[in-house]
Amino acid sequence: MNSVEGFSDTSHDPPVRGFLHRPESPSGDSLVLTHGAGGNARMGLLVALAEAFAGAGFAVLCCELPFRQQRPYGPPRPGDAVRDREGLKHAAAAMRKLFPGRIFLGGQSYGGRQASILIAETPVAERSGAEHAAAKGKPLADGLLLLSYPLHPPGHPEKPRTEHLPKIEVPVMFVSGTRDPFGTIEEIESARKLIPATSLLLPVEGAGHDLGFTGKKKREELPGAVLETFLKFFI
Repeated sequence: MNSVEGFSDTSHDPPVRGFLHRPESPSGDSLVLTHGAGGNARMGLLVALAEAFAGAGFAVLCCELPFRQQRPYGPPRPGDAVRDREGLKHAAAAMRKLFPGRIFLGGQSYGGRQASILIAETPVAERSGAEHAAAKGKPLADGLLLLSYPLHPPGHPEKPRTEHLPKIEVPVMFVSGTRDPFGTIEEIESARKLIPATSLLLPVEGAGHDLGFTGKKKREELPGAVLETFLKFFI
């Protein structure tokens, strides 16, 4: 049976905190998932995906970004992004130490965007130091899972958040609702062509930015569909 436990690694600043979903039959692969600007590590979408992926053998860390560790409510402040990316980097390093297989980074909206910027900022050639000694020569992550990527502010397609995409060197899977005001399916399709690595988009019919997970509402079939597409794309 899969298990869930609180997770904390305070050996770095910012620290890593969240919830670790351990699979009953581990494959050795792991996934770090994080939340959007208004969420936290216990949001329904992340938990549902973590349970689905753990059922397929992945160890999944739903991690709390540093801005959320400091403030239980409210969006990140303009200066928080760099520290949030450092937190994700530390989360990936912590999972590398615990699990021998591949590691994937992902997140919903703001969290996914920060994960993608982190990967773009950390090419393989720059990896060095004792912190990453066990993973030298490897990318920080083996792939990205971007849920509701916020391609632009709602109503402002002229302000695309795409400048880092050409620097991403690992495969990327997008999951976007067909009614997401942060980016249409056509806009996401155009944006992913900027990524030199392979990429894929899983459209979610009728879903908005929350992908059908808001309050107590759940899109029950979504975690299974994401997992199935992920396994076909990455494995």
